[in-house]
Parts: sequence; C-alpha cells; structure tokens
Amino acid sequence: MKKSSQLRILRDDPWLEPFADAITGRHEYALRKISELTQNGKSTLGDFATGHLYFGLHRTARGWVFREWAPNATDIYLVGDFNNWQESEEYRLKRISGTGNWEVKLPARAMKHGQLYKMRVHWDGGCGERIPAWARRVVQDDYTKIFSAQVWDAEPYEFKVKNFRPTRTPLLIYECHVGMGQDAEKVGTYEEFRLNVLPRVVADGYNCLQIMAIQEHPYYGSFGYHVSSFFAPSSRFGTPEELKHLIDDAHAAGLAVIMDLVHSHAVKNENEGLGNLAGDPCQYFYSGGRREHPAWDSLCFDYGKNEVIHFLLSNCKYWLEEFHFDGFRFDGVTSMLYYSHGLGEAFGGYGDYFNGAQDDNAICYLTLANSLIHEVKPHAITIAEEVSGMPGLAAPFASGGYGFDYRLAMNVPDFWIKIIKEKRDEDWHPSSIFWELTNRRADEQVVSYCESHDQALVGDKTIVFRLIDADMYWHFAKKDINGVAERGIALHKMIRLATASTINGGYLNFMGNEFGHPEWIDFPREGNGWSHKYARRQWNLVDNKDLCYHWLGDFDRAMLEVVKECFVPVVDGQRKGGRPKAKGFPVVEIWHDDGDQILAYSRGDLLFVFNFSPTRSYTDYGFRVPEGTYDVVLNTDAVEFGGHGFADDSVRHFTNFDPLLHRDGKGWLQLYVPARSAVVLKKEP
Repeated sequence: MKKSSQLRILRDDPWLEPFADAITGRHEYALRKISELTQNGKSTLGDFATGHLYFGLHRTARGWVFREWAPNATDIYLVGDFNNWQESEEYRLKRISGTGNWEVKLPARAMKHGQLYKMRVHWDGGCGERIPAWARRVVQDDYTKIFSAQVWDAEPYEFKVKNFRPTRTPLLIYECHVGMGQDAEKVGTYEEFRLNVLPRVVADGYNCLQIMAIQEHPYYGSFGYHVSSFFAPSSRFGTPEELKHLIDDAHAAGLAVIMDLVHSHAVKNENEGLGNLAGDPCQYFYSGGRREHPAWDSLCFDYGKNEVIHFLLSNCKYWLEEFHFDGFRFDGVTSMLYYSHGLGEAFGGYGDYFNGAQDDNAICYLTLANSLIHEVKPHAITIAEEVSGMPGLAAPFASGGYGFDYRLAMNVPDFWIKIIKEKRDEDWHPSSIFWELTNRRADEQVVSYCESHDQALVGDKTIVFRLIDADMYWHFAKKDINGVAERGIALHKMIRLATASTINGGYLNFMGNEFGHPEWIDFPREGNGWSHKYARRQWNLVDNKDLCYHWLGDFDRAMLEVVKECFVPVVDGQRKGGRPKAKGFPVVEIWHDDGDQILAYSRGDLLFVFNFSPTRSYTDYGFRVPEGTYDVVLNTDAVEFGGHGFADDSVRHFTNFDPLLHRDGKGWLQLYVPARSAVVLKKEP
C-alpha cells in the first residue's frame, strides 16, 4: 500500500497535505475492498462483476434457468402467461443451500419469447408480485399500465463495429433523449432516432452521444432518473436489438456512445422496483434515516454491502459488454459522496471534503466502478456529475483519486445564468468570464457546457429563452427580427464560443439547444393533460431557412470545427498504466479590459477576441501576439450566422513591427472589433 507521501494527488496539491490521512485512508479502503472482492488478487474485478450472467432468466442448452438474490424470502414462484399467473410446483424456486440465492431450472417448453412474467415472493407476514431485480426486458401494458418482465429470446444482434475506439481530442458530447428526439407529439423510438437524429449529430460535428433515460423507469416524466429495472433498456423506445443497432451505427459514423448511469438512488416503487423485493426494505438500501433521499423521493443504495456492490458493478459491465456502450455519465455523484447528499452545503474550503461527513462506502464504490470500467474497456469514458468540487474525483486511482476521466464543470452554466439574470450587458466583465471558464484543478479534466437538460426543464429557462423570451414567438422570422432577438442571437453565439474554446477536456450540448430550441421541456403528466407538446424537438425550425434558428445551428457546426483545432487529434488506445487524455493547446490569456469589455486569448495558432460591449465598437484595437499573418476563420458577426457583417473577414491581418516586442518574437495586431461580437483568427505558418 502507498504511503500518503507517495500519492501524487498530495504532491500536486500541497493544500491537501493537512488531509493526507483521510485521503490515504480512502485510498487504502478501496485497495482492501478490491483485495477482498478479488480473493487477494487471484481474480479481477471483471471476474467479480458477472452477476448478470448468473442471476436473472437465461436460456441454456437444456432449457431455462432463473436465479434471484432474495435472502429474506421464504418461498418464490415464477408466475406469468405460461401458467395463467398461478403458483405451480414446476415454477417454484429452491433456495441454494447456505446462500440467499434462489434457483429454478425449466425445460425449453416452459416459456417462450414474448411471454410476460413476475416473481411471486413470500416472506414472513407477507407476499407480493415482483419484477426480478436482474430482468433484462420489462414492458408496460398499454391498457392496465402495469409493468412486467418479459421473456426475451430474440435473434442476437450482430455488431458490425467490433472494437470501436473513441476520439476525444476533444470530447464533443451531444446529450440526448431518445423519446423526445423527434418532431411528432409522441414517444420517439430507437429506430426513429437512429434514422432521423443520428445523421444530424454526425453532420453537426459531435463525436459522442450521451443518451439519457436508458434504464427502465416507471414514470416517463422522471427523465429516466427514477430507475426501477437497472438491467433493462427502456422498452417504451423499442427493443434491445434496436438500441444495439443505434449504438452500432453511431460507432460506424465515428461517434462514441455513453449513457446516463443512475447508481445514486432508485425508485421507491415496490411492485416495479427494488424497494421491497422480498419483505426486507433494506435488502439493497441503507436502513433507518439514510434509506430515503430527502429531496428526490427515492431510495439510497447501501454501498457497504458486497451484494449491492456486486449488483452495481455487474450493471456497469453489462452495459459495456452487452450493448457496447463506451462509458457512463454517473448521475448524482454529489448525493452519493455526502451523508447530507450535499443539500444545504456551502463547500467553502477543503475541510468540507474531509470532515467525516462523507460516505466512505460510496466513495469506495465509485473508485471500484471506475477501476472495473477501465479494466473491462480500457478506452471507456467516465464522467462525474458532481457540484461540490471534491478533490481527486477525476484524478487517477493510482494517484489517490477516484478514477473518473472527467467531471462536469457545473459552475459554468450557473455562472452564465447568473450574469444573464442579474447583470446589465454593460456590466459583463471579461476577467470574471475568463476566470469561471478556466478555473479548474490542474490534475483533472472537465466537461464544460453552457446548458444541459437541467436548464431546459419546466421551472427553468434555456439561455436563448432567457435572452429573448416571448420575442421568439413573434420576431424570430428573418423578415421580422427585432433588437431583442438580435441581441439574443449575438450573445448565444458568444457564450457558446467562449465556453467551447476554453475547454480542457470536453464540451457538452443538449439536443436542440445548439440552434436555440424554444420553450421548455415538460413531459406528459396529469397537470398538462398528458400532452407530448413540449416533450419533443422541433427540427423543422432549424431546417426552415426563413427562420433565425438555422443561423445558430450553422454557427454551432462551424464553431466545433474551430474547437477541434485547439487539440491534437489522438484516438484512444489501450491503457497501460496511464489514462487517455485530450492533448489540447493551453489557453493563454493575452488581454482583458473590463472597462472596454474586451477579452483575448490564444490556443496554439488560434486567437480568440471577444467584445462584450453592447454599444462600443473599436477600431485598431491592439494586441501583442506572435509576429505573422492572421486570417479570420470564424466570426460571430458574420452575415451567414445572423450577424451584421460589419468587418470584412476576407482581409488578411499582419502584425506591426515593434522593436521592443520583436525580441520576443511578437508584434502588434490591430483589429476592428464590432460591439457584441467575437472573432477567431488563425496564424498562418
């Protein structure tokens, strides 16, 4: 085991030294748990995380076998279409001696593809029908709305792309939801997304799909975050084979595919979920006051139980191997890390991360999950949705961290919302903007974003709606655009360019926000008459050249091409003691002036210049830059992006000689910088 002085995270950040014992303790706890689960290294975490191959329903050469972990049960029967939903001896499980596991072996004739089934579980003092915890296919009856497991014995899908390797230099994520990924007012399907939306994502230049709501969830409006069946891809979107086809086609087009993985909590439902599988409400979950999440109306896993770790780690491996996902965005990591779930916490200093209020079991699980995922798939991508700023979260495990590849830069959207809501345009300070966009730990990569699905839900507003609001309804046609819409269009582009061009790992956009999708997301519910009107994406808007939306969409596409030039193209290979890392050119600040509202920085041979002033344009504004010739490669004010075209972007720009600057290889570059615009120039070789 490594001593505290040997952990790189402590060497890299001296401010962590007072907490060396806590950091080392967490690291050693994970090492001990790995040793325990792998029989002192005789096997691997990958060998341990194979519960999905043992539990649940499986077709064998001799028929069927079904197993379930239910230590509190006294009797279990399979009931379904095959026995008129009645208990019968043939479908009765037997407890495996000395364990909490139950098993039944059945002949091939006992059930067939498509039939519905459940477990009828007996325990002291009660009985109930339950969906198996390891069920791989769960469907809802259209009439009764009841969920049941389904026997699934379809022809296996044959993947065309066998060994996909993501390109993440940089990682450009298109966050999406299959169900609301179409124009029609209905639930979309995997097939519709594959045929209609995937080509758009490819054409727009993203290289990673992040798909929400894959794991089965009883309530559609939960956005997929109240999971009931962790191994079942949501059947409301189609079949498992259709999901595999979508992932396969994405790989063929060069896109990685990651999923929102919900291991931070589970739905409370007992009939559909794990809430009371066999008469023990705490079989999978913490007991007492820690069982229920106080804000989410859900249940909190007990990460201290090896059986729960087995269930969750097997879940990670299952999605990687069975569906060829390329990794996960872990939801609700802050909630997992702290006994308080992070609620009401300020997190004002390092002491708040090491004061004994952290769930060491959850920290250990997250560390194990990252180790397993990268063992099973070395090029896998893991992202933590975490708001507290826990040090080491996205640092390698060997360095003393928890092993995530990236953390979400959740401060960035909060910052943009804050200044849009609270500050006049004249009070936008470039120094504050640059600080927020580049303030991150040196040992971690982040995924930056202006807005995600969170900012598009009912009760919140997207950036474009905060900027333009109701004028989008009346003044977003090109022939009737007004000043409010012009301002919103200009700032929408500048905000995105500033965010995307300063990333040190990845950039994320939620489906439709790239072109300023109007309104909010509101899933069908009783309060809106179960309408799908706002649970869709209106692609017709960006396709209509008479409307302003396509300007934003066209700009987003051009912007991503520029952002890619900030990185050295590298395709991930196998990990050999290290970790794939986006090889980006550093962000070097050249100039900021809060009075002028001017910001300039460089990345490699690209120069980014922003004028956030709403009224003041500048002629011959000078910057000290490497001597040479500069050409405009992107301008937010270009006519083709809905701008005024005040500057002539065909003009080449030359640095002026200065004898003092020449010694350092620099000269003065003087530019015309129109109000409320940004320009990107490239230095010619």
